Amino acid sequence: MFKLVSDVGEQKFDELIFDDKIPFVTKSVVLKQGQGVLVRGAVLGIETATGEAILVDSAAADGSQEADCILADTIDTTDESVTYVAYASGRFNRKALVVGGSDDVEVHEGRLRGLGIYLKDKM
Repeated sequence: MFKLVSDVGEQKFDELIFDDKIPFVTKSVVLKQGQGVLVRGAVLGIETATGEAILVDSAAADGSQEADCILADTIDTTDESVTYVAYASGRFNRKALVVGGSDDVEVHEGRLRGLGIYLKDKM
């Protein structure tokens, strides 16, 4: 019982979440079918033609080259498009993020910052 009392008011974050100093805002995104399993922490871009979210890749020319949000949980898109939750703001551990192509997260950091998504290095 003592352990329960000592944990009251304490918040623990996983590797994706850095802290809660910036409020988390979430939004719904439609994940494009056929991407396979997208992992929690995937940085998503939005295809202009379809409005569907795919893994961001700076080499793309369909709108998805610009980061838009971060996927909140691991989800399988193999067989169908899925509407799911993504983070639109907050502070995240840059090493827990996943991007597409040959990109590294730093390529998209400026755009993410402009959206209210801040990246930090978790110790």
